[in-house]
Amino acid sequence: MKNKPPYAIGSVDSALLLATLLQQEGAMRVTDVAARLGVSVSTAHRLLGMLVYRDFAEQLPDRRYAAGPVLRRGPLQQASVTRLREVALPHLRRLVDAVGETANAMVLAGSDVRFVATVESEQVLRVGDRTGRTLPAHLSSGGKAVLATLDDEQLAVLLEPLDPAGAARMERELRTIRRRGFAVNDQGTEAGLTAVGVAVPPAGGFTGAALSLAAPSARYSRDRLPIWGSALAQAAGALARDLGAC
Repeated sequence: MKNKPPYAIGSVDSALLLATLLQQEGAMRVTDVAARLGVSVSTAHRLLGMLVYRDFAEQLPDRRYAAGPVLRRGPLQQASVTRLREVALPHLRRLVDAVGETANAMVLAGSDVRFVATVESEQVLRVGDRTGRTLPAHLSSGGKAVLATLDDEQLAVLLEPLDPAGAARMERELRTIRRRGFAVNDQGTEAGLTAVGVAVPPAGGFTGAALSLAAPSARYSRDRLPIWGSALAQAAGALARDLGAC
């Protein structure tokens, strides 16, 4: 469970998020960084300068900045992540408009899922942006939805770190997920947060992606599951079609 520290240091948070974006999405210009982080160009330049100094970034001949030596072993292909994010964002916005809760896109990265895009709801009490975060796949809603699509051999590798009882519980839950088509994470990764996720059908050479809706647990109700599950399934199908058309 990871909650944002009550006294978070904004500059540190921005630098860490920037490092994650460079690793996942590839080279960026200073103006791109400023837009993504919501900071001034001068602040973006200072953040990049510090990352270059610590080898988390490097400046390319065309003046863009890319991931440095420290980050080059990232598990995700940058082009794929960038493409998924760009294609997913319109679908996430439509989900938020339809359901009124925060929507996320994520992708399987080893035994974790990594959030690659978030569109926040406009409600005062809402789940915030998770872009760049990673969560254990067997605990998150989107991760569980993806695990439910894997064959026995792939699943065995990812569940190997769990103790026998935990792996058995996970396998039972995955059977339920396959039957109803969506997965639920009810405060399994963060107190006060409930999420529902579905896997995105493989398309355009892309596999292991998922979409989720996340809400404060106080606003969650099991009665909403059919509505959320249907909305997510439609969005995932539409996203797969768009990925296949790219």
